[in-house]
Amino acid sequence: MSLNSVHTNVSAMVALQALNRTNQALQDSQKKVSTGYRISDAKDDGAGFAIAQGLRAEIKGYSALQEQLSKARGTLTVASQAGEQISNTLASIKATLIKLADENVTAEQRTQYESDYINLKNEISNFITNASFNGTNLLNGATDVNVIANLEGQSLTLHSQDLLTNVYNTLPSITTGWGGQADAYTAIQSGGGLDQAEVNMGASLAELGSDLRRLDNQVVYLGILEDASTEGLGAIVDADLAKESAKLQALQIQQQLGTQTLAIANTAPQILLSLFQG
Repeated sequence: MSLNSVHTNVSAMVALQALNRTNQALQDSQKKVSTGYRISDAKDDGAGFAIAQGLRAEIKGYSALQEQLSKARGTLTVASQAGEQISNTLASIKATLIKLADENVTAEQRTQYESDYINLKNEISNFITNASFNGTNLLNGATDVNVIANLEGQSLTLHSQDLLTNVYNTLPSITTGWGGQADAYTAIQSGGGLDQAEVNMGASLAELGSDLRRLDNQVVYLGILEDASTEGLGAIVDADLAKESAKLQALQIQQQLGTQTLAIANTAPQILLSLFQG
């Protein structure tokens, strides 16, 4: 093929192809700089984008799990706090029953202590009834609550405590008047109603505390997994902006040189006109 042709300018075609490649590389670099991603869609890297989408789904899953576990933690915290209040109230009840068990108490004082006992016992009932969070009460003897704990669908169990039966109903009724002295004395003995209530309350608090600890550990673990997935996602899709900035400047210079080269190549056919000048 002749190089001295006005129809076929090989130099211009080569320059144009080089300029097109430079322009495409410049667009790719500008895209990375503007989005911050090395892989922002499937066109950039199909396999890498598919992996990235899987990691994004996992990260959203971890966030959803932590949200649900936070709700469960609220339920456990309310139950645990109510349990502590009940335990404190049992201590006040014990002090009151000790006074009632003493024979050296006036009738007026006994009436006051009996009233205090009834009020304290009612407080325990109120604590149990009101220990509800997000519609769930773990102290009223309802069924256990299973909370999803990982992406595989495994769950953690929040154990329900029947404090109405094991604590409130275990506390004795105190006969009014001097007959209440014997009732109070029996209640504070080992194996008596108060003793049983305290033992049951301690067991419930221990189980609530264990559930809360396991829940907190799972939240921390999910946070670690989420951070690891986020780090992995960044390693796959994030652009090195320092590197892209340098590359962008180089490509801009190449674009300018390519444009000048194409302009020179386009003027080559004009040289042929000198062959026809007299």
